[in-house]
Amino acid sequence: MFDSIKRLIKKWRASRDGGHQLDALLAIADKTAPYAERSEWLIELAHWIRRGHAVRPGAAEAEPDEAPVAQSNPAHTRIRYLLHVLDRNPAWKANVAGILRALLRESDGLSLLCDAGMPVHSGLVGAVFERVEAAMIPPAPNRRDLQSIVTLMFGSELDAAWIDTLPTDLLVRIHALFDYAPDADDAHDSTPFSLDLLAALHNLTCQISSTGLSQTVRSRLGGDNDTRTADTSDVRVAMESQPFYRLTRAMLAVEAAHQEYAAGGPQEPLLREVNFLRLLLDECRGATNNVFAHLYRNGVSVDIVFQVERMRMRIERAEHLLDAWMAQHDPHAAARLTAELVRANHASQSVAHLARSNFSLLARKVVEYSADTGEHYIARDRAEYLKMMRMAAGGGLVTVVTVCVKFAITGAHLQSMIEGLLAGINYAASFLLMHFLHFSLATKQPAMTAPTLARELDDVDTQAGVDSFVSSVTALMRTQAAAVLGNVLLVFPVCLGVDLAWHALFGTDLISSEKALATLRSFSLIGPTPFYAALTGVLLWSSSLLAGWADNWFILHRVADALAYNRRLRMTLGVAGAERLARFCRTNVAGVVGNITLGLMLGLVPAILTAFAFSFEVRHVTLSAGSIGVALGVLGESALKLPELWWAVAGVGSMAILNVAVSFALAFYMAVKSRDLRRNAVRSLRGAIWQRVRRRPLELVWPVNGAPHPDRVQ
Repeated sequence: MFDSIKRLIKKWRASRDGGHQLDALLAIADKTAPYAERSEWLIELAHWIRRGHAVRPGAAEAEPDEAPVAQSNPAHTRIRYLLHVLDRNPAWKANVAGILRALLRESDGLSLLCDAGMPVHSGLVGAVFERVEAAMIPPAPNRRDLQSIVTLMFGSELDAAWIDTLPTDLLVRIHALFDYAPDADDAHDSTPFSLDLLAALHNLTCQISSTGLSQTVRSRLGGDNDTRTADTSDVRVAMESQPFYRLTRAMLAVEAAHQEYAAGGPQEPLLREVNFLRLLLDECRGATNNVFAHLYRNGVSVDIVFQVERMRMRIERAEHLLDAWMAQHDPHAAARLTAELVRANHASQSVAHLARSNFSLLARKVVEYSADTGEHYIARDRAEYLKMMRMAAGGGLVTVVTVCVKFAITGAHLQSMIEGLLAGINYAASFLLMHFLHFSLATKQPAMTAPTLARELDDVDTQAGVDSFVSSVTALMRTQAAAVLGNVLLVFPVCLGVDLAWHALFGTDLISSEKALATLRSFSLIGPTPFYAALTGVLLWSSSLLAGWADNWFILHRVADALAYNRRLRMTLGVAGAERLARFCRTNVAGVVGNITLGLMLGLVPAILTAFAFSFEVRHVTLSAGSIGVALGVLGESALKLPELWWAVAGVGSMAILNVAVSFALAFYMAVKSRDLRRNAVRSLRGAIWQRVRRRPLELVWPVNGAPHPDRVQ
């Protein structure tokens, strides 16, 4: 009981203090003060509305004809109380109204209507620095533009929600506040806000038209570049048919019709021109989608995506301004426009939002490459399962040579960077050999197969789609297990046999017994091995990203066409030879880049991190299994009694899990994000997967007879 009374007293004091702060703020309002002081006063008033102060007790009862305050938004309650206080104090109300009118009269409205939420710089890098600078240096209140005032008044995206839901009675009273007690300064050099909206529309349509008619966008509005006609007359006609070409004329027609209507003419011509402008804006939006589709088919450029994304934002802004201009007498239209401007202005200050909006298409393109490649690494029937085992065995055989060369490099005791470079070249050469021999390295597959699963998430709204996804998951688990076993079960005994044969032929081992024992201890499960294995999984995933980027770059710059039509290549190899070279490069560019970068990262990243950050060593399951085989050959049968051996075996088991799990998780997360899927839809599939595992556990070990996936890439 006593605690309840204390809480009530504390609440009453907070309410009293909030009301007193408002009274003090309204008492110092002065419409004749300098611009900076009036701006600071308005910012403080907005902060009072936003920061959670309650109103005085009894304020709600003062106006019984209005809706109950307790059921409204807290910001709405404070605005209602503010208007009630102003109605009781005409002098305060006159000053507040004068400050609001002067703000619109003396500030640049186009900065808010056109530029809020829009990147000013024409490039992505400049836009990033622009946002970082804005986050570090907020605008000064003496800048005579509305965008700066809105930025300082509304610092959260949540403000847009309560502005958008303002009730009708408050909107009417706020609108009446702007017209209260006008003076001579208000009639002098005042421009109606509707004309500011019209000027902002003109500005935006010119910017949209300019970007849409630029070469980077114009060349991607139709089909592929090589299918476009070369006749200049056809190009000219096609240009005139583009909505971007007609947009500026349509805006001029709207302005002319508005002048005629303002002079007392009929309204029908204005409505007709406005509807035509809406139609062109909608066509421009469709053309923007065509540009994105063209980029997705023919290679994604982040700079072009930035240009087109900014144009799309301007199209949406023009539609919002047109709606507000045509509904000038609807108070809710002005509230919706203000909320949209606040929301866009807040988004324009976020570097993360800029990255999501501009890199999502490139991420989807990279993911799609991985999905097409990863489909070949999922064995859905017994024939493909056995083929995967053979490919994995071949990869393990190549890894034997890699392990032996690695020990030779480390035995030379070179400088760490040189040793890392040589190790990276060794890894890269081995991975390239596996690529061209069509062998498989188990830990490279998860980063490729995860996007394949994410692609199938598009169809999980049906039972057939759920069954297909669950079947793919079980097939993936089975295939990954087969690939790991195929690598390890071959590389371990062959490495052991190589060391025994070397000792029999030359009377010495590949490494010393001290090195062998140190190798076993370094792989121990007790220690940093799990952490190193997880970081190795990150490197495996990174190589898949670089492979997808290389594939996109090759397509974007039409390198295959450049090779096929190269004059010197045609003279040297012939037309057919140049085309075969182009097809070969197109088929293998991503694989070559991915394997080279993976090898170099496995060699150089540990040396770099160890030199500048923390100790790091590569922990790859196949390479480590081969190293244990060599160490066992050196130590002999006595090693079977050493606990270091079995801790190393357990460490290799953790490598198999973490190499696969980390690279798969990162790739799957990126794939899901690129497809903009809901998290709940992904979670709902877990139950179906566990039900399949419990009902058919043998599918995780051996495939049942069945046809390949219908979407299988041959």
